Amino acid sequence: MKGEAWLFTGTALFFGITAAVYFRLSREPAGTAALCVAFVMAGLVSAFLWRQYRRGGERPEDRGEAEVGEAAGRRLYFPARSFFPVLAAAGSALIGLGVVEGLWLCLIGFGVLLPGVVGFAFQNLDHPEAE
Repeated sequence: MKGEAWLFTGTALFFGITAAVYFRLSREPAGTAALCVAFVMAGLVSAFLWRQYRRGGERPEDRGEAEVGEAAGRRLYFPARSFFPVLAAAGSALIGLGVVEGLWLCLIGFGVLLPGVVGFAFQNLDHPEAE
């Protein structure tokens, strides 16, 4: 994960510096907001990858002298099928429609999104292979 973390850290720094320079030179809010959102998104991915690297340690892919056979075997746990991602997607769509149509639909969307996100995040806490 170290290589990927450095890649997204560089991307986040690029968008942060670009947003600051763009704001300074143009004072245009839409472009500055878009660059700031890109900075935050790349920063979140970067933070996640650095956390995964610290948590899991160095992988064979992170070392230049590693052999191909070192990466063999079971590496990750993938959960079974779940309806929670569909519930979260439906809630997000309802929130998007609620912004256009009215607050009542947005509130329904949050009511659908919250159990979807919570269930999606915590569905495998009691599974022995999930860390």
